[in-house]
Amino acid sequence: MYYFIGAAVLFFFLIGVRIVRPTHRALVERLGKYNRFAQPGFHWVFPLLERMLRINVTEQMIDAQPQEIITNDNLNARVDAQVYFKVKNDEESVKSSQYNVNDYKYQIVNLARTTLRNIIGTLTLKSANSERDKINGDLLTTLASETKNWGMEIVRTELKEIDPPQDVQETMNKVVKAENEKIAALDYANAAEREADGLKRSEIKKAEGIRQGRILQAEGQAEAIRLVNEAANKYFVGNAQILKKLETVENSLKNNSKIVVPADSELVNVIGELGGVVPVGSKGGGDN
Repeated sequence: MYYFIGAAVLFFFLIGVRIVRPTHRALVERLGKYNRFAQPGFHWVFPLLERMLRINVTEQMIDAQPQEIITNDNLNARVDAQVYFKVKNDEESVKSSQYNVNDYKYQIVNLARTTLRNIIGTLTLKSANSERDKINGDLLTTLASETKNWGMEIVRTELKEIDPPQDVQETMNKVVKAENEKIAALDYANAAEREADGLKRSEIKKAEGIRQGRILQAEGQAEAIRLVNEAANKYFVGNAQILKKLETVENSLKNNSKIVVPADSELVNVIGELGGVVPVGSKGGGDN
């Protein structure tokens, strides 16, 4: 009998044992009313009279699920987003997540879908793709405002995709391809122009070098001619005069004429050298 009673008490105790993990917080209700808040650790609830609700307080992600949204330029865009949130771990926030909203995950999904339709419906497809950060910001602001009484924090939102219809996507791809080909053609033309300009400058520099070389060569030749002329004037003009005098002497001697020549003249020296005679100095004198 005592064994049966002891076993019954042990069973009753065991079925009331509850363990709350560090990732959760718990609410204990007694007879349908909130009774107490349970932190992580060991807890015991009265079987049949009490129940424990465990709530995850870590960051969670839910998908808003893809939907077709008509943009401002009357195109159907397939839009999907992800919402990251977490229930705050204080008692009031945990209570609010259970008593102020029915199935907060479901509510967040539908609120995100509705908000996306309102935001993207005012944008064109092109602006929607180029303004993803703005859409994420607007979605985050709206969700945070609408869920402030649900005891949770909207951490961030991510616009997962904005896909246009297939035919529009193909057209956009063709436009992008044509634009890329245009850019490539312009780059090639610019490169060819730069190459031609480089060759032109190279030829100009080459021609300039040839011109400068010819100028220097001509200047060298002119300088050489000038030096030759100076040498001729210096060394040959006086000799020509002496030769003329010799011709005059020669003509006079042919006729047995007597010529008085100053002893210090160049003609005496020339005649003396031609005849092998040393010129007469100023020491002695004689008649010719």
